[in-house]
Amino acid sequence: MNNPHDFIEDSNSTSNPNFADILNQTVSRRTILKGGVGLTAAAMFGSLPLMASTNSTTAPTKTNLARPTKLQFKAVPHYTGNDMKVAEGYTARAFLHLGEPLIDGIEAFRDNREHSGESFLYRMGDNHDGMHFYGMVNGKFDPNQSNRALLAINHEYTNENLHPMGFFTQEDNNAAPIYRKKRLAMDVRRDANAHGVTVVELRKTGDRYEMVKNSPFNKRFSSATTVDFAGAAAGSKMLITKFDKSGKSTWGINNQCGSGMSPWGTYLTTEENFLNVFARGEDKAKIGTQADVALARYGLKENSTGGGYLWHTADDKEGIVTDEFSRWEATAKANDASADYRNGFNGFGYIVEIDPFDPKARAVKRTSLGRFAHENCAFVPPVAGKPVVFYMGDDARGEYIYKFVSKAKWSPSDVGKGLKAGDKYMNNGTLYVAVFNTDGTGEWRELSYGKVNHKDYPFKDQADVVINARLAADSVGATKMDRPEWISVSPITGEVYVTLTNNSKRTVEATDAANPRSYNNKGNQHGHIVRWRERGEHTATAFDWDVYLFAAPNDLTEQNLSNLSAENDLSSPDGLYFDPRGVLWIQTDDSAYTKTTNCMLLAALPSHVGDGKIMTTTTGRNTPVGAMATNDTLKRFFVGPKGCEVTGITMTPDFKTLFINIQHPGEDSPDVTWGAVPGGRVPRSATVMITKNDGGVILGESLQNMA
Repeated sequence: MNNPHDFIEDSNSTSNPNFADILNQTVSRRTILKGGVGLTAAAMFGSLPLMASTNSTTAPTKTNLARPTKLQFKAVPHYTGNDMKVAEGYTARAFLHLGEPLIDGIEAFRDNREHSGESFLYRMGDNHDGMHFYGMVNGKFDPNQSNRALLAINHEYTNENLHPMGFFTQEDNNAAPIYRKKRLAMDVRRDANAHGVTVVELRKTGDRYEMVKNSPFNKRFSSATTVDFAGAAAGSKMLITKFDKSGKSTWGINNQCGSGMSPWGTYLTTEENFLNVFARGEDKAKIGTQADVALARYGLKENSTGGGYLWHTADDKEGIVTDEFSRWEATAKANDASADYRNGFNGFGYIVEIDPFDPKARAVKRTSLGRFAHENCAFVPPVAGKPVVFYMGDDARGEYIYKFVSKAKWSPSDVGKGLKAGDKYMNNGTLYVAVFNTDGTGEWRELSYGKVNHKDYPFKDQADVVINARLAADSVGATKMDRPEWISVSPITGEVYVTLTNNSKRTVEATDAANPRSYNNKGNQHGHIVRWRERGEHTATAFDWDVYLFAAPNDLTEQNLSNLSAENDLSSPDGLYFDPRGVLWIQTDDSAYTKTTNCMLLAALPSHVGDGKIMTTTTGRNTPVGAMATNDTLKRFFVGPKGCEVTGITMTPDFKTLFINIQHPGEDSPDVTWGAVPGGRVPRSATVMITKNDGGVILGESLQNMA
């Protein structure tokens, strides 16, 4: 089968407007150029002042370093080798590799496929992704501590080179044999347990960190872990399964991609491509048209196998398929939902909260924030007495951007209160979806029961709305985006940035102002970054937006709208992270530019919405582009090994160590052995710690008082 990582969901068949269509209309309007209706040219492209994030109180806000005024390191050149390269004056070290034991008594990882699936409940999982560093003192969260910490790491999916994806079996069917692909139970268990999240204690020794083996905080959350539901959908009939007839818990978390932390110090992981692990047979006649519409909107049509993991095909030693495996088939087989797993699919696709400081606590799926292919969850530094605001993207072609505003008002005293604080701020609130208007403004449309009305799907209650958030968003005319990935909020301007990684479906005939490139008729291969400023506080329902950066190879004039050079060009932006100083870190997950360079990490110093101008491309499209990139404001800092994605990013409170993850190194490149055990051949995902050789802070700024 194809690598599951290459599977991109494309389930939005609505006629809702595409962002590219809206952007094309926007920048073509003479009213904007002349300062007419909506934003004036001055307001949109150059006169909005920087706004400091003042009066905010949140766990990790102690910042005693100023943002660099320019990027002074020497850019890492293009690189296509099998190792990793970091800027001069820095050292990058890999650790926490796939399969590394968290406790004694588990054999060291071996370069084969023979590890038991159960052992991965005590090993590092596969394909590291989003993560966060939690300083710790005396077993409690301390946002200012760098020498002792917990690191929470996502594991998005599994690689076929370590986890065999099945074999064909023959079944007699009277007239002719039928061949079906199946998975071995041991391989499915390894797959399922290599997904999820690892929490591991770290200790700093000299200039590097090491795992504290056998720490009571070391823990794995996987697809075999019992997880609770909380929020609007908890206890809903739509979550009832044979596993839990009350609909208040489920079996597992899956496909953890981007991440974030909460203002109170917990870990917010995500469930992205959960479609990959589910299958569905023929049951429309049993469940009805409306339920079929809902399943199809999330990509699970009749007689389909999602992304092809085939977890439902495994059987036990006796050849009997048990709930352990059959739960991954969301087919209505029994008389009611309490006797099968037809609703199992509805139990995935949420923001999942984990308290890394309470190893006994279950993970909690926060259903009020909506169900979709979550990429990450970014919060706005909260202000005492104001609601807490989160932003999220749905990473599939033509999907949407969401916002959640808590009902409860922020209290700094909730820092360190774990899942109880999560109950307070994430169970009750208002979910919104973004609409980008043609006049350069935008609005957030509420997704609440009674305010959404889908022509093919009548909602029953708020649980129905959040479980089928995509249908609710369709009904209010949300704007279709090109695969919304990571979202991050600038601590300097308060503006929100989102990576739109690419869109291979765009044809030459369909090029427009937002995507004026369809190189060799292969669509918008290189992606871009959009940003917006809320009109007032982050609870506002109106905003203004522009395009921060178009990614492109530097030598493709038609596509290079941001004046990128060989020192800062990129393709397919994905990971996105503002560090507490306001430096923007951009990571790539690329397949269109990899003959020139492997995936990378860049540092950036963005200004604000409207700091650029309208440009006309060689295709005649008018396009608003942020201030042109220079080597002072955008520069390549790191390049990973061949075949990898550079993803996941966090920084220590003292700014002296930057952590990133290397995912699927050597993908489609059999010569790469990066991360393999000594003498081995199988490359392994790992975490990379980057430090400055002189022991100073990353990017080398001096200590300053930010008071």
